[in-house]
Amino acid sequence: YQATQGGQIGIALNSHYYEPYSNSSLDKEAAKRGMDFELGWFMEPLMHGEYPESMRRLVKDRLPVFTPEQNELVKGSFDFIGINYYTSRYAKSIPSTPNAAPASCLVDPNVNATVDKDGVLIGPNAAGNVLYVYPEGLYKLLTFMKKNYSKNLTIYITENGYPEKSNMSISEALKDQSRIEFVQKHLHQLQIAIKNGVKVKGYFYYSLLDSLEWGDASTIGFGLYHVDFKNFTRSRKESAKWYHNFIKGIK
Repeated sequence: YQATQGGQIGIALNSHYYEPYSNSSLDKEAAKRGMDFELGWFMEPLMHGEYPESMRRLVKDRLPVFTPEQNELVKGSFDFIGINYYTSRYAKSIPSTPNAAPASCLVDPNVNATVDKDGVLIGPNAAGNVLYVYPEGLYKLLTFMKKNYSKNLTIYITENGYPEKSNMSISEALKDQSRIEFVQKHLHQLQIAIKNGVKVKGYFYYSLLDSLEWGDASTIGFGLYHVDFKNFTRSRKESAKWYHNFIKGIK
């Protein structure tokens, strides 16, 4: 495939960006652990052939160990990295409490991931969903990757999107100015990252159509096109028109 067609193979990874809850060294370390347990879990093996130091230290013998052969097989086994970014969190350090809760990737990092600091949200909430709008997090995430993994990483934004509730009328749903503003602000942060040397080669909005969203089913929609799930009629939203004109205007 690569030899005959010049193809490239990569992996798409989901990641928040973790902001320290405070300027304390403990919270700064917690933010780094948050990144390790979400993004580093995959990036560290791909870059270095082993899991992040914090995971090895905290998860201990529950974490598999790469053999030398596996290390060499995994390390560098990609042409590009895809990033699915939607939102960010504050990271606050919490003390380790052995046996207080069943061991899991949510407990092991000793991080309290929160959407607010002193009662102030990290960003506006979208559709009552877990998504809080924080465009700066995309820039910070990309900069983190350049600094901590490689300045030569080729990155694609494989998912980035904005949900709205599906219980509004079609005429209301088609006037999705908040989605347009979401995309504009994230593309602006993406532009800053590129100007600062991050090698981003593409951006994919999520998604073209309203669809079934995991635990939310059809109660929210991310689409540039509205879907009436009673008859599957598709209607173009204002965001689709804006995005079309934006892409058309790129030279």
